[in-house]
Parts: sequence; structure tokens; C-alpha cells
Amino acid sequence: MIRDPVYGVRRRRRLLSLPALLLRRSVSKEAELLVLRHQNAVLRRQVPRVRYEPADRLWLAALSHLIPRSHWERIFPITPATWLAWHRNLVAKKWDYSKPRRPGRPPTAAAVKALILRLAAENPRWGHRRIHGELTRLGHKIALSTVWNILNQAGIDPAPRRSGPTWKQFLTAQAEHIVAVDFLHVDTASLERLYALIMLEHGSRRAHLLGVTANPTGPWTAQAARNFLMDTDITKRRFLIRDRGGQFTDAFDAVFVDAGLRVIKSPPQAPKANAHCERIIGTLRRELLDSTLILNERHLRRTLTRYLEHYNTARPHRGIRQLAPSQAETRPPTPIDLANHRVHGRSILGGLINEYRIAS
Repeated sequence: MIRDPVYGVRRRRRLLSLPALLLRRSVSKEAELLVLRHQNAVLRRQVPRVRYEPADRLWLAALSHLIPRSHWERIFPITPATWLAWHRNLVAKKWDYSKPRRPGRPPTAAAVKALILRLAAENPRWGHRRIHGELTRLGHKIALSTVWNILNQAGIDPAPRRSGPTWKQFLTAQAEHIVAVDFLHVDTASLERLYALIMLEHGSRRAHLLGVTANPTGPWTAQAARNFLMDTDITKRRFLIRDRGGQFTDAFDAVFVDAGLRVIKSPPQAPKANAHCERIIGTLRRELLDSTLILNERHLRRTLTRYLEHYNTARPHRGIRQLAPSQAETRPPTPIDLANHRVHGRSILGGLINEYRIAS
């Protein structure tokens, strides 16, 4: 085989030109980097502060691992301290498990707000104190001012003020040993006047109906007291407060004296002396009798009995920490979060009054 000398020369020239070509490419890259560095320096002189987006920081941080740290100051437009600060922030964000909290009191749950507005809509005569008591009785603790603010922001005006005297606590230290009685009169649809004898226990706020009649004579009142004591134990009570009405005879007093109570007569024309009993009579009128047309004696007895059952088991009272009497006698409800529970409502007395329970 004959070799061409010219082909061999050309091949040797190509092999010798390869290092020169690689050298020129390296010089070109270095020159390009020098140009970019100079442009960067010019820009840094013109712009006092450059703001980097998170994506820019991530890209620069990734490239920094390919360049020796001693060259960072010449290449990157930031100082090594800035790099370290970025890295500390990234580490802190990665291992930060705390939830950001807004300053101040945490907002009220939407379910609680909805329930407050529901109670206000279904019970137009309830004010913010009454609604606050209902929430407390259900087991949810909330500030009274929070209830007022929610109603005020929703444009719901306060319940109308009730007329009548103001009440003071009467014999607070002996409240648990006191019971009081008084008559409540009701005019029926046929304009017949009926009388109901009501008893209230000061300590527990529990109310009792002793009887209903159209002719409250002395013998009827005494017999009503006997019937009540046959079914109820009030031996722990020490005092009975009553007014000076003609229906309360010596025979009536003797029934309670025999049970171990001391009868105390209030001064003439002094309703404040029996303020607790006057207050429950006002409550009966506002919440029940002013919105109910009574037909006869049987209807009044049935209506009062059903309402007093609600009064003793489901109605909160400010005097016993916004609890119902049955709750105060046992123990307060366990605190719950209303946002995680459903509240069921039940209408009684034909929808005149609503009771609420936590769904089981």
C-alpha cells in the first residue's frame, strides 16, 4: 500500500492545531467572564442597592457551591456575610413549626358567632346578658363584651329595657336558708282573674307552683302549703318571707313553723323587702304571660308548670353564675368548644320559649 505524503502532513497539522483551538476557547471564556465582571462592577456603582427575589437567591446560592469561597467577593455582587444570612434564614424557615399568630385576642369562631346571632333572631326579647348566660349554660366560656360586640356589629339593637324597680341582693349570707312566697294574678280571656301562689328558694333560685285558684282565701292558702310540704323537703331552710296580704293567715304560718321555718313578714308597701319573689313574678310576666292568652284555671296551671320546669332545668340565672338551678345543685358543665359541636334547639310552650342542648 502506497501512502500519500501530503495526507500525512495535513493530519499532523490538525493534531497540532487542536491545543491552540482549546486554548483560544479558554481565553475567550475568560475574556467573556472579565467583561461580565466589569459590567457588574459598573452596575453596582450606578445602583446603590439591588433587591433579589427568592428565585434569584436560590440560583446564586446553587452556583456558589461551584466557586471557591475566596473568589466570591470578586464574582458575586454580595458579601459572604449576606450569603450566610440567607442560609440562616432558609434553615430557620425549614425547621420553623410554630404557627404565625396575630397579636391580641384570638378571633371568635364562626360557629359561635352564628349561634349568637341565631339566639338573638329566635329570641328577640333576649339581650346580650341573656345570650351570654345561655352560652355559659351550654358549657362555652365567652366574654360578655364579646357577645355585645358581635350583636352590635351585626346591627342588632339591645333588648328593650324592662320597667320596674331595681333589685339588690337580699340577705346574701343567709340566701341558701331562705324561701319566699307571693301571689301572681292573671286575667284570662274571659276577664276572669286567677291567682297563682309561687315559692322561690333564694339559694338555688328554684321556683315552685303551690297552687292556682280564683278565690285565694286563708284556708285555701294553708291547704296549698300543706300539699306542697307533703311532696317537697325544705327542712334545710330556716326562714320564710311573705308580705302582709290577707290570704296569709296564722294557719298558713303555722304550717311552716311546724316544718322548722321562721316566718318573716315584709314591711307594708315594701316590695324590695321581697325582691327575689317580685323578680320571678316579673320574669313570668315578661317571658310568658305577656305573650300568652290564658283560657282558664287548668290552662294556667299547665302553662306555669311547664314554664317552671324550664326555669329550674334550662334557664340560666345571673345570681348563680349563669347556670340553671339544676346545674348549680350538681356541678357546672364541662367547658367545650362550640365550633366542634352541634347545638340543637327545642321549642316549648308552642314556640314561645326555646331550649338548647349540645348534640350527643
